[in-house]
Amino acid sequence: MRRKDRQVTDITELKNIIESCKVCRIGMIDEQGVYIVPLNFGYEFVDEQLKLYFHCAKEGRKLSAIAANPSVCVEMDCEHQLVEGDIACEYGYRFASVIGNGNTVIVEDIEEKKHGLSVLMRHQTGKDFAFEDAQTRSVAVVRIDVEAFTGKRKQ
Repeated sequence: MRRKDRQVTDITELKNIIESCKVCRIGMIDEQGVYIVPLNFGYEFVDEQLKLYFHCAKEGRKLSAIAANPSVCVEMDCEHQLVEGDIACEYGYRFASVIGNGNTVIVEDIEEKKHGLSVLMRHQTGKDFAFEDAQTRSVAVVRIDVEAFTGKRKQ
């Protein structure tokens, strides 16, 4: 990271940034080129590894790209605030962000799909939900096992 003064290394602070973000952008590549898509997500840490969950339609470019190449980049940002100045060069922007790399798994096990959907809904709403088998079968659930990630914050 070029701007070490903005680097976030404390795991508690990184978790707080992730908790504050509600959209995660997933970057992938397929035969058409680079593809990035914003998604609502849920997350958990299992044995200190960040795992992200999202749901989507059971077919489409995103799932095709993931099936062909499970390696992805993830990005989320929050705490946006314009910093004004007297001249253009004094303007800036406050933010916090997390960027990482990981591998995707299209979840097939019905119980893990229910778990992933519950994790997603808890993060997005703060509420716990239960899912019926029919609801769970109607969507695809993808888990990203994040191998490495960094945080950045401009105060």
